[in-house]
Amino acid sequence: ALTYHYETQCIPTPGAWFAHQLPVWFQKFSVVATYVIEIAVPLLFFAPIRRLRLFAFYSQVLLQVLIILTGNYNFFNMLTIVLAFSLLDEEHVGRWLGRSKRRHASSESLAWPPSLRAVLSTLLELSTYGFLLYWSVQCFGLEIDWEKRLLDSKVAFTYHEFTTWLRAVTLPLVGLAFLSLSWEILSAMYRCACVRGCFWKLWATLQWAVFATATVGMFAISLVPFTYIDYESNGKLWPGIHQMFNAVERFQVVNSYGLFRRMTGVGGRPEVVLEGSYDKQTWTEVEFMYKPGNVSRAPPVVAPHQPRLDWQMWFAALAHHSSSPWFTSFVYRLLQGKKDVIRLVQVDESRYPFSAQPPVYIRAQLYKYWFTGSAEGSEGPAPWWRRQRVQEFFPAVSLGDPTLESLLNQHGLKDKTLLKRSADALLPRLLQSLRRLSRPFSGPTVLWSLYLVAATVCLLRALGRRPRGGAPPARHKGPRRGELADRGGGEKNGQVRRKEAKEAEEKGEGRARGAADGHSDGLRGTKKKK
Repeated sequence: ALTYHYETQCIPTPGAWFAHQLPVWFQKFSVVATYVIEIAVPLLFFAPIRRLRLFAFYSQVLLQVLIILTGNYNFFNMLTIVLAFSLLDEEHVGRWLGRSKRRHASSESLAWPPSLRAVLSTLLELSTYGFLLYWSVQCFGLEIDWEKRLLDSKVAFTYHEFTTWLRAVTLPLVGLAFLSLSWEILSAMYRCACVRGCFWKLWATLQWAVFATATVGMFAISLVPFTYIDYESNGKLWPGIHQMFNAVERFQVVNSYGLFRRMTGVGGRPEVVLEGSYDKQTWTEVEFMYKPGNVSRAPPVVAPHQPRLDWQMWFAALAHHSSSPWFTSFVYRLLQGKKDVIRLVQVDESRYPFSAQPPVYIRAQLYKYWFTGSAEGSEGPAPWWRRQRVQEFFPAVSLGDPTLESLLNQHGLKDKTLLKRSADALLPRLLQSLRRLSRPFSGPTVLWSLYLVAATVCLLRALGRRPRGGAPPARHKGPRRGELADRGGGEKNGQVRRKEAKEAEEKGEGRARGAADGHSDGLRGTKKKK
């Protein structure tokens, strides 16, 4: 699949061109690694061993970073990475920030001889890695060809075997997730019971009840889209869960997704190329900002921006133009010279060939695109693509053309009276001003500017919290592990701590006096004996 994926995805990156040049055996191994990371490794999210959860986290992050480098999938991969951060604990994040403290358990694990728990944990961890390796070799027939110096792989199971396995594991996975969630809820309830003070205990219990109810509800309704992978398992769910899901489905609280589950463009990447003309004799191509067009232009990097029009052009090329009614309206607006539509094609109007005057005629051609090979060369700039014309995609039309009018009427896209909003309303005025400010800039530029501003603010806040010389802050003992910290921070709790410290001092002085008296009595007894 990866021998086609990099050049046929919606909007490739420059890294996709280089990944496309990798040998076939490596592309096959990449598919195997993807299946292992997406099917087997997620089970380790629920592993009781911390190192296995960290292994699962870094595996997911590695896959998502590689996808970011080779494809523009807006914020999809970043969202997955953010969700994967729930696998980390404070100690591990503290190591990144340079302020981690060794846990007592970790120091015990370095002791020799190791405890039985440490030995069993290590054995279970090694067994898990061994099982993943064995499973990969068996299911994908991994073999090393020493003569050709490559790693060969193939699918070593049938479709029936796969569906049978899927049916066998879907409901057990639901049970595993339910046990994990139940453990977290019970642990949180125990921590609420350990809170000191009647008021704080009641407040913690109230929070626990709210969040536990919301979490159980989210978990229950998420089971419906999760079990779509096996409809037999979906039918075995409790009917009440389906009713809950149907009640909130319109809010899209939970859903299933599958990005490009079927490989397209096996015979070449289909691409729609728009052309305009004033005399129907000389045609000029309309270049889009992000999608492939000019074969010498490098693929862009636009993530996390989502260029809707360029994505829709990719989908439109997969079928007849009648399957994408919006395309007729798009051509109609370009013939009218609508500025808002032109800015979807090119933010910089100087790059739009008909910025001075709208074209009289517009048509669209269907091409097949392929990445060039690393050995291919040319006299001018090295091309990234090679292409071949296939057929006409949309006929040449002009304003008032019967073909265009018929298509607009057929799809109900003729001009309609727009609803007039009050020009004095605050929200429209605010949106218009923001639109005017961001108009000269592209989508990726606006988004990355916002991200950099947010990162700068966070950095300045972090630097502002650091001490600026002078006497070092007084160090005090915090609560030990297993003890709850003072949540209220009130004056009463401070008085209690001072009272406890005073009692501890008095006890220490009492012990010191007792020791001194015992020592003096011993000296007297020695003198008497002498």
